[in-house]
This record gives sequence, C-alpha cells and structure tokens, in this order.
Amino acid sequence: MFERLRKAFGSLLEKVSTQELSGKKLEELLEDFKLHLVENDVAYVVAEHIVEKLKEEVSGLRVGRFEDKRKPLTEALRRVLLEILSSGGSLNLLALAGEKREAGKPLTIVFVGINGTGKTTTIAKIAKYFSDRGFSVVLACADTYRAGAIEQLEAHAKRLGLKMVKHEYGSDPAAVAYDAVAHAEARGVNVVLVDTAGRMETNRNLMEEMAKIVRVSEADLVLFVGDALTGNDAVAQAEEFSRFVRLDGSILAKVDADVKGGAAISIAYITKKPIIFVGVGQGYGDLEPFNPESFVEKLVGGSD
Repeated sequence: MFERLRKAFGSLLEKVSTQELSGKKLEELLEDFKLHLVENDVAYVVAEHIVEKLKEEVSGLRVGRFEDKRKPLTEALRRVLLEILSSGGSLNLLALAGEKREAGKPLTIVFVGINGTGKTTTIAKIAKYFSDRGFSVVLACADTYRAGAIEQLEAHAKRLGLKMVKHEYGSDPAAVAYDAVAHAEARGVNVVLVDTAGRMETNRNLMEEMAKIVRVSEADLVLFVGDALTGNDAVAQAEEFSRFVRLDGSILAKVDADVKGGAAISIAYITKKPIIFVGVGQGYGDLEPFNPESFVEKLVGGSD
C-alpha cells in the first residue's frame, strides 16, 4: 500500500542528495514535490502546508561536505507529517466504553458517510472489536431509506450474535437511534452502534436529518467513515459533514488497496480529529488501530 506516495517521498530525498538545502534549487525541488503530493490525493491546501513547513525546517540548514543531505530533510518530513497526523490527539474507544460502563451508561457512537464507503461493514467490524474485548453491543439501523440496508446490518448482527434494533422502511431514523439507546439503558448493554443512511454531502435535508439522529441519540461520538480509494473526494466529504455535525474522529476503509496514501494525511489535517482505525480487508477482524508513527515510517522509512 501507499506505493506512489512513498515513491514521491523517495524521489524528493534522492534529488536532495545532490542539491543544497537552500536557495532556488530547494524551492524548485519542493514545488515539484508539492505537485507529486497533490497527484497522490494530498489536498492542495495540505500539500502547501507540508512544503511551507519543510522550507521552515531546512532552509539555510548547514550540512557538512561529506554528510548525507537526505537525513535532515527526512527527519523534517517525519516531524511535519507526525504533527499533522497527531494534531487531533487520540481517541481510545475501549477506555471511553469502560468509563461509560462504570457510570452505568452505554457508549453511543453514530457513524456517518456517503454511500458505498463500506460504512455498514465497518460498523460490524467495530462491533466485533468491542465484543472480543468483553463489551456487550447493540446495533441500530437508522438507515430506513436504502433498500436492503436493514437486511444487510441484520445479517451482520446474526453472524456476530448481536441484537439489532430496527423500524420499518420509511420510518423516522432518529426514532430508531433513540430506541436503541433506550434498549441499551434498560438492559445494561455497554455499546450502541448506530448506522445511518449514506448521504451525499450536498443534500442539505438529509444532512440536517443526520444532525437530528446525533442530537436525539445524545451520541457520545460521531465517526466519519471514508473510503481511502476516493482520495480527495473523501476529504471534501469529511469537511462538509463537519459543517452539520461534530466529527470526533475518522475511520478509513479499503486502506489495503490504497496505492496513493494521501487521503489519510488530508483528512487528519482538514478535520483536526484523529483517524482511529483503518480497514484492511473484508473480514470482521480486518480492522487495525491507526498508528501515525507506523504510517509515517511506511512512507518515509521505506518499509512495508
């Protein structure tokens, strides 16, 4: 994964080995690098930020005649990327669920995103993640529009041995979320995971309805599910969703198939919220906590 973006970083570092870290040559190298970033799903405003930070870090830096010029730029690149990917802090779902359980309340998480991002499958993965660690889970299908949506989530619930709260198609999605939370409170269930209808970020009515679901369910967390393969589209979606509801974090699906890698950097920069998990396959266990250090090492360190 991330082959193309990794090659862009490698190309920059290789070129720097033959150039001075200052003046017009550095400007030209970084401008070329910015274009490579944009070509690999790094949003333009984010690419500009990265290049400007690199200029601040290395401009005028004196490197000995026989020293490797790549080293200071590599370290600067690591710092800049880690600053972006860590700017939203961290979010420990298990710790939050534990705190809520001690207080006798369920942790309620609402998942949002557009159609086709793998949101429902991601919710099933999160359900297994909690279940495997001793938390009881109830699923809520607040997608009462898309044909087959209820059946899809229900199939996941049956495979995982979980309860699912549902209403009829066409009913109020917020009422489903409300009933799921009430069910959890009455039966001591630890975690409520609410699936919402995938919606285009341009549909104001559906976006306002999403805000109602979050409000009525008194959601503890709202997580954006984006498709890594959609690149900058995922960034625009996250930015627009955040205009209607608060986003507490993101989950990137299909990262295993992403040869570019820029979407993660861009979403972290735009939302200023942590990326919590990445999807790396179709199985219920194919969900990995996002580690900024490991991600940066794959890009800059050249490891797989």
